[in-house]
Amino acid sequence: MFGSDRNSLRKFYQDSWQKFKQGLPLTTLEQQVAQVIKEHPEYHQQIEANNATQRDWAVESGDTNPFLHMGMHLALREQIATDRPVGIARCYHLLCQSSQATLEAEHQMMPCLGEAIWHAQRNNTMPDEQAYLRCLMALTRDLK
Repeated sequence: MFGSDRNSLRKFYQDSWQKFKQGLPLTTLEQQVAQVIKEHPEYHQQIEANNATQRDWAVESGDTNPFLHMGMHLALREQIATDRPVGIARCYHLLCQSSQATLEAEHQMMPCLGEAIWHAQRNNTMPDEQAYLRCLMALTRDLK
């Protein structure tokens, strides 16, 4: 959809958020992006900043990249909706029952997604869905 141009992707986030705030009609994807941004008021100022499309966030400095964080929410929601890998929806629902908050459940799942992506990039392979699912299942082991 956006290719490998992070600036275009970030601009899409900004534009979706502006349209949402102005009460303009949104596409389905814009609605999803705006919803995730709405759920993260701690990132509103960063999203709205003029330099947001250009800025780098250094993990080494303890910075959190709001675009990456929110992108992970969107990825998890898509995976849960399609139950891919098979079993992720069950893990999510167990975490939701435990934490009573869908956003918190997604936050608990993010390290597993991040690890799967990191390994895939490091090894120049597709993400290992089974390893990813094992990580998620470990989060829910005592919640059954």
